[in-house]
Amino acid sequence: MKTINIKLLSFVTATVITLGSCSKEYLEVEPKGTNLESNYYQNQEQAFAGLVAVYDVMRKNSGGFENMITMMNAGSDDHYAGGGGASDGAGIQGFSNYSITANIMPSSLWNDHYQGIFRANYLLTKLPSVPMDAALIDRYTAETKALRANYYFNLVRMFKNIPLITVPMTNTEFYTVVQSAPTAVYAQIEKDLTEAITNLPSTVSASESARFTKGAARALLGKVYLYQNKNTQAAAELAAVNGTPGGTSQYGYRLLTNFGDLWTVNNKFNTESILEVAHTNASSIGWENWGNGVDEGNSTNVMCGPRTYSKIASDAPDLPSGWSFNVFTQDFYDFIKTNPRFASTVLDMKDLQARGKASYIGGYQDTGYFLNKFIPRRSDVTTGTGEPVLNYRQNSYVIRLADSYLMEAEALGGTGARAQALLDAVRARVGLASTPVSLAAIKAERRAELAGEGHRFFDLVRWGDAAAKLASRGFKAGKNEVFPIPYKELQNTKLVQNPGYN
Repeated sequence: MKTINIKLLSFVTATVITLGSCSKEYLEVEPKGTNLESNYYQNQEQAFAGLVAVYDVMRKNSGGFENMITMMNAGSDDHYAGGGGASDGAGIQGFSNYSITANIMPSSLWNDHYQGIFRANYLLTKLPSVPMDAALIDRYTAETKALRANYYFNLVRMFKNIPLITVPMTNTEFYTVVQSAPTAVYAQIEKDLTEAITNLPSTVSASESARFTKGAARALLGKVYLYQNKNTQAAAELAAVNGTPGGTSQYGYRLLTNFGDLWTVNNKFNTESILEVAHTNASSIGWENWGNGVDEGNSTNVMCGPRTYSKIASDAPDLPSGWSFNVFTQDFYDFIKTNPRFASTVLDMKDLQARGKASYIGGYQDTGYFLNKFIPRRSDVTTGTGEPVLNYRQNSYVIRLADSYLMEAEALGGTGARAQALLDAVRARVGLASTPVSLAAIKAERRAELAGEGHRFFDLVRWGDAAAKLASRGFKAGKNEVFPIPYKELQNTKLVQNPGYN
């Protein structure tokens, strides 16, 4: 991911001794480069490079094969893993059919987030001594804390029982780390976000669009409260972000008039975007760099495209071929087919092929229903020197305003005039009439509005609905709400595997 219009600098590998995971494999990596920790952070430029390194892990949302969106979609009731076959990505397949084990759990979902945390921890110790404007130090500190909070939030939702590390550690200390209670992790997330909000800007310039703002931190804090059933606090934070339903909030957020415009590749950092991951097609990366932290393209695009696509009719979509992951289930198709969001959400290859408009070769678990929000477009294939399929430039949303509206309505208990107005605003944007607000109505609206964006599994777990919705896929209550901790993270450490995965 390319954030803040600057590439990741040599700082990243130079300070690798603090950037590993809890596994022995990472602990024994020797530092390389010339900018070692002893002589780095001597000026504002180096501090900014350190901040960029912390931001860089945000690309995990939609970058690399093991990205958050396609992984989390695969385990929901709306998607199958798909792909080229039952062994195409053991982890994503195992999550989709709930046969996942510690041995096939994608370790980067653990490692990459901790890499961001370790970078944040180290930067926070250095910033107070950097000779630069005090207000700028405060802002960099706030951004670093907000990023650390985001990475811990992803980890605690995915793995629940995780180590809480807030200071740089030596190699030997990693062997003695133990897991913290989830409540302690959430308390640290709240602390980081609360402290960050004070010194974050309310708005940023176009050149800084990928950076945290007050609104983004408050929306994330509201979401964090919601996941702990702290509904009063959640509603208060989200209300500050949302403002008057259907209007423009104090931070400048406003629903786009056209739902489909959310998925226009050039419509980056629009008024509905609260927290967004930036991608570029200009990084020139190839297969040797893919998924190692320096690639900056959106991998969700190629992963979700139909295989061996061929345009036949002039009015058929002009698409490059993809890898057929995250195909929609028939159940989701039946749910969404009469909804105004259908065309922007689902690419119905089954229909296009039946009418002779286009052809494709079905992949594993093929239903013919593809995730149109992230379908790659021929016009977006890079003409640069990088591998085309790895250099798509579509950004992805972590939080957008419609999501925030529905979270606030949920925090309000799905009742009352404000909850009704929030639900109505989301529905009115796509031309749907008002429907009486309730938790059931909010759940249905989230499913339709946010389909394919990686939220559905987390929603089902938060609502306590996962066992009922996913039992036919092999989901076991008390186990599959969280992932197994990757096997290598348990070796030579004091970490304990999550229940049910031993």
